[in-house]
Amino acid sequence: MKLRYLGIDWFLVIFLLPVLSAGLITMKSFTESSPYFSHQLIWIGVSFVVFFILSYIDFRFLKRTDVLVIIFGIFSSLLLLLFIFGHISNGAQSWFSLGGFSFQPSDMMKLVVILMLAKYFSRRHVEIDNFKHIFISGIYAFIPFLLVFLQPDFGSAIIIFFIWIGMTLVSGISRKYFLIIAGIGIIVFICLWSFVFQPYQKNRIINFIRPMTDIHKTGYNVYQSTIAVGSGQLVGKGVGFGTQSRLKFLPEYQTDFIFAAFVEEWGFIGAMILLLLFGLIIWRILHISLLGSTNFEILYGLGFSIYLVSHFMVNIGMNIGIMPVTGITLPFMSYGGSHLLTEFIGLGILMGMNRYSRVAHKDDMRNEFLGI
Repeated sequence: MKLRYLGIDWFLVIFLLPVLSAGLITMKSFTESSPYFSHQLIWIGVSFVVFFILSYIDFRFLKRTDVLVIIFGIFSSLLLLLFIFGHISNGAQSWFSLGGFSFQPSDMMKLVVILMLAKYFSRRHVEIDNFKHIFISGIYAFIPFLLVFLQPDFGSAIIIFFIWIGMTLVSGISRKYFLIIAGIGIIVFICLWSFVFQPYQKNRIINFIRPMTDIHKTGYNVYQSTIAVGSGQLVGKGVGFGTQSRLKFLPEYQTDFIFAAFVEEWGFIGAMILLLLFGLIIWRILHISLLGSTNFEILYGLGFSIYLVSHFMVNIGMNIGIMPVTGITLPFMSYGGSHLLTEFIGLGILMGMNRYSRVAHKDDMRNEFLGI
């Protein structure tokens, strides 16, 4: 009873721990003098503290439109301020640098978009088949999408787009509207390609279609990543024996390509265990979501699942050479405090909502949402 009162899903925590450990072990194996392990360990501790604090908060206040509008305005303003005070890293002006600490507002903005869309769709669930609601929700997502894209941070912009598409679909959009959205998306992409995309962004997309065209320049990262993944074979080379990462052939092996570094050392079996753990994490989030007291909590949980799945798919896809390199991190594994803290804030909000979920009526809520 007490575990239920705390609102913590301990199965979710249990599934998270080996994923976090996998990231730490992989960072530790790079080099003995690497600071990544110790820094990430600190961020994990901070993230868990925030997670448990948030689990005690009653988040029903987030259903208030004025609260969400203020939060949306604050983070939109932060994204605008990046163009003036932002720190440029890898060609993108996406970070506020405060001494030894860096903060990326686009990470938290993804959660804000999820909350905004959950609020909007929960009030209009019955009449969602009206196209105007698809259009209005698209405006909510387009504002942060544009601000992030112009940094330019193509990867985070794509995640915001996936969140909008995914939450629109689970909210009950008809197929004809989805086809209309897909058509609009194709037109927008053509316009972006013709007038907006920078040469390096075009090269990444071309390299996605033909990844081995230029393995010494635009295709180098993907080429080295696929070598690392393939060389792991069935059981891997062993911890500390991943030559691609240790010899610095594999770039960004602590962030963007940590999956490739992990698979090189743990092999196909390790990759399957990791994917299983990711699947169990999503399962627990979906399970908690369907216990939500209203459609707002349900939609938030589904939106957060879409957020994590989008990160999983894009990151792992670019590690194995089937998606373009976009700088997207692997949740709970990649080095970095900003994205890790955001992920645990998202989970903390979910746990806070779990404290007042209607367990006794879970079948009724599931049937209400799914229309059974």
